[in-house]
Amino acid sequence: MTTHWLLQIFTYPEPTGLLIVAGKTAIVYFFLVVGLRLMGKRELGQMNIFDLVLIIVLANSVHNAMVGNDNSLAGGLVAATTLLILSRALALLLAGNQKLSRALVGEPLLIVSHGHLLPNRMRKEGITRDQVLAALREHGLYKLDQARICVLEVDGTISVVPEEAKVFRTKRHYRALRLP
Repeated sequence: MTTHWLLQIFTYPEPTGLLIVAGKTAIVYFFLVVGLRLMGKRELGQMNIFDLVLIIVLANSVHNAMVGNDNSLAGGLVAATTLLILSRALALLLAGNQKLSRALVGEPLLIVSHGHLLPNRMRKEGITRDQVLAALREHGLYKLDQARICVLEVDGTISVVPEEAKVFRTKRHYRALRLP
């Protein structure tokens, strides 16, 4: 009895079906990585109710694309394993490739300079004046001109450097390597 039950849980009608699930899962994973990257840093940095709904609906909509009509345990485990492997592989790839990291993760972006908003940069990332002012208040500032710089970090947070903060300047000289 137990053997029959275990066979029903862990068997899959067609072994090639598992490869199909893995392939579909990989395509959906890369599609979502690119799609979420195109949303902008700020969208991922601070979730609101709309973002939560988006994530739930995305998960539901891509489920069938990944596993199709396969409701087996094996199909779910293959999809989950594929996602975990791809996530780890992408993290390792990004750690070793600065160009790819910049393209997928992005770079910090200056959005306030000496108390002045940089509207083109803010618009590009979908940041409002109210969000910048909220970040200032989180850092104990209450007026825009109190900020030397505000930087939108790659994780969507806004870093603030107050105008009266000490600035440490270093002078570095780099010389090109000269071969004989």
